[in-house]
Amino acid sequence: RKSHARRAPKKLLSIEEADSRRAELTFDSTTITRPKTTGTVVLNDYPLDALLDTIDWMPFFNAWEFNGKFPDILNDPRKGPEARQLYNDAQVMLDEIINERWLRADAVAGCFPAYSDENSIVILDPNNHEVELTRTHWLRQQRPMPDGKPQLCLSDFIAPKKSGQIDYIGAFAVTTGHGIDGYVNAFEGAHDDYQAILLKALADRLAESFAEHLHRRIRKEFWGYAIRESLSNDDLIREKYRGIRPAPGYPSCPDHREKQTLWSLLDVESATGISLTDSLAMWPTSSVSGFYFAHPDARYFTLGQIGKDQVQSYSDRRNECFDESARWLAPLLG
Repeated sequence: RKSHARRAPKKLLSIEEADSRRAELTFDSTTITRPKTTGTVVLNDYPLDALLDTIDWMPFFNAWEFNGKFPDILNDPRKGPEARQLYNDAQVMLDEIINERWLRADAVAGCFPAYSDENSIVILDPNNHEVELTRTHWLRQQRPMPDGKPQLCLSDFIAPKKSGQIDYIGAFAVTTGHGIDGYVNAFEGAHDDYQAILLKALADRLAESFAEHLHRRIRKEFWGYAIRESLSNDDLIREKYRGIRPAPGYPSCPDHREKQTLWSLLDVESATGISLTDSLAMWPTSSVSGFYFAHPDARYFTLGQIGKDQVQSYSDRRNECFDESARWLAPLLG
């Protein structure tokens, strides 16, 4: 019974109590940088060879059930020979992908003035801060945090309107999946499942690399809040840079419907050809999208379970019925 008691879930805070424990951050010239480029930037037919340096190979090997760190796995006494063969095959195919232009990389990104309104973020027209372009709606942790730590919501990382500060938020969508279907179908038609799976795995790695590469350009160039940043690929993988890029559907923002907001804001489909399916998955599948937060204290977190009181508040903000919000948030309901 004692063991069970230790494992028993803590009672959720009311949303009012959770809101009162929000992160209290500093918003001034030391934490807010006006982007060098506001509005959207479209990058079509981006050079794939520019993405090689930022590939994170560990998920690639994990997908093939080679558990271990890269490049250490290549020298593993037991799995090393197979891992090296897989890596060599991947390098050969990468050369073909680039030299024969099997895949096309496209991206759109943008930085916009914004302010937080409780647990939502209001995104403004860069040319007229009186014009609201859209709102994103976020959720707050309700499971009590230990040691007086704040109950986080992504809106905490954007200056509230009452601060008098104009803050900024970014958004992006990238793909390296255009063109893949013809090659995958050809491999599968020739019963070469290995090459088909290898190609899909590499396209996914290139898409994640594109997201990393573009985020670095955002920090150093388009937004410019980290012009002097100089990080190795290992540092990038360990996320040692300032800022985060949470993706709708992931732990801090689990509602996939915020992709619809992002698609409208950036006109993603027209700019890149990336579309959303009925279930809000991205097509091509080798695509990544998300939002940029630049505050020095912005960090990833897991939302965890939420209560029906927050779902009601959320549905009110989204102007939809409770049941519709609850359907999308069902896995989180405590």
